[in-house]
Amino acid sequence: METERTRLRLLTLDDAEAVYNYFSDPEVTKFMDIEPCKDLKDAEDIIRYHLDDDGCRWGLFDKTTELLMGTVGFHCLRKTENIFMAEIGYDLSMEYWGKGFMTEALTTVISFGFNQWGFDVIDATVEPENQRSINVLKKLGFVNAMDLNDHLFYFYLEKPIPL
Repeated sequence: METERTRLRLLTLDDAEAVYNYFSDPEVTKFMDIEPCKDLKDAEDIIRYHLDDDGCRWGLFDKTTELLMGTVGFHCLRKTENIFMAEIGYDLSMEYWGKGFMTEALTTVISFGFNQWGFDVIDATVEPENQRSINVLKKLGFVNAMDLNDHLFYFYLEKPIPL
């Protein structure tokens, strides 16, 4: 997938060095449930985890430089009788913050989730301190549903009804 300024593709083990460089930054992993990468093996483990997951995680690459600038994808896929849901996750290198890259990428990924995968609802959990992420979700139309027991905000977005 592509946006105006980014290219999204599934990460492979060939991306281990880029993933290591990216995920070794404590600012990237600050609000994630992982520690910064200490070596290439850690990066390969991250890639393998996402390759084996029932969802998907794309590397987000700057079209101009071809550098890995972040990741975005779906995980925690779940289906009830009438609703197919997935949680969206994303992260972005600090040098790209505040420039609209993640909003641009998420717009494309969310559309893909609703239209290609058939999700009825896409949700996200965010730590209250992660104001940048909260702002992105609100800009994209996500609704803040509740404060979870583990002190995370829960946001969701329902598939638009065609007119």
